[in-house]
Amino acid sequence: MKTLFGKVLLGSLLVLMLIAGAVPLFAAQKTEIELYYYKQEIVRQMKDMAAAFSKKYPDISIKLTMIPNDNMVTLKARMASGDAPAIIQLQSYAAVYEFAAAGWLADLTDEPVMAKVADGAKNAVTYNGRIYALPMDLAGIGIIYNKDIFDKYGLKPPTTFNELQQVCNTLKRNGVVPFSALLKANWSMGHIISMLHTTLAGDKLMPWMEKMNQGKASFADPIDTRQLFRLLDFYKANLHPNAAEMDQAEQHAAFAAGEAAMMVQGLWAYQACLQINPNLNCGFIPFPVSNNPADNKLFADVDSTFAIAATASPAEMRAAKLFLDWLSTPEAIKMWVEDCKLVPTFKGADVSKMEPPFQDLVRYMNEGKTNPWAFSMYPVAVFEDACKTGAQEYMLGLRDANSVIEFIDQTWKREISK
Repeated sequence: MKTLFGKVLLGSLLVLMLIAGAVPLFAAQKTEIELYYYKQEIVRQMKDMAAAFSKKYPDISIKLTMIPNDNMVTLKARMASGDAPAIIQLQSYAAVYEFAAAGWLADLTDEPVMAKVADGAKNAVTYNGRIYALPMDLAGIGIIYNKDIFDKYGLKPPTTFNELQQVCNTLKRNGVVPFSALLKANWSMGHIISMLHTTLAGDKLMPWMEKMNQGKASFADPIDTRQLFRLLDFYKANLHPNAAEMDQAEQHAAFAAGEAAMMVQGLWAYQACLQINPNLNCGFIPFPVSNNPADNKLFADVDSTFAIAATASPAEMRAAKLFLDWLSTPEAIKMWVEDCKLVPTFKGADVSKMEPPFQDLVRYMNEGKTNPWAFSMYPVAVFEDACKTGAQEYMLGLRDANSVIEFIDQTWKREISK
């Protein structure tokens, strides 16, 4: 009897212990979340950041999925099929708006991390008055120029188009390629045609954009299209002779080696060049389209964002929000600045140790001498398909100017009619 009573008592105690411990045992289970991103220049850095986060939160692991160019096709298919990554890196403006409108993103408006973001960066992720992504970095697209080559030939950074022409002529006379080429991949030309179009449009940009979204305008309306395509012709004439064969890696290598004095790129490319040649000494300026210096502003805005899938499970949602909040900590900001070489959107972030081109970006932004990234405001397919492909095909001689304009207009009308 005593033995039986003891067994019953022991069994009861075990049951009570399991019941009492059920919650902590469940909470201690490891949660894995997938982070889907497209910035191929920070693959190593994202691994380091994921590891640092998991060190702070041992119960959470991050599976990284990097899909570079044209990642939106794959991502949209996954979102529509219910196979959404917990954390999604999206470009600002249109991509965030489209995903929010589809109901794919969690509302982050009231998350504590958003109070740490500079107010000017929030427009890029705000849809119908609610915030659907964390704006992560401010970036610029323009001319990265080699100061040592400029000094060697007595050149100053051009502030007007005429000065840019003179710089290119001097470089070519001395056997230096003016611009390191990138025509093999279409995305770079998408950036360039939008940058030139935006700068030429000036104050007409936003009213024009509104009319485009009403189906009442053309890509040609706010500018002189002859000037736009003359600028593209000028750029092509000052590239490597084998520009059509050069991809991003070839562009970086040529610029880092000093074969070319300038590179029309985003500052993300400068980081890759520094890895090839740590001794690069460069500056960053707008691409001057006008002979009035005041018209030539840097093409700069919020670049990437991190959103959370609305379909994430409670455990995934908790883990994803913890990661977004961790990104605002001094540890993560330091990695973002020093390792990723990206300018953060968080208030008071210290960028004083970043290389001179990044300091140039911050200076232009602080002085208000920037234009918004209009391509991020276009319907996604307009930039991804029409601008990228249309501009590239023009540069390769496969389309004429009128065909490019028509391609963009038709794609825009198709997208707003959906």
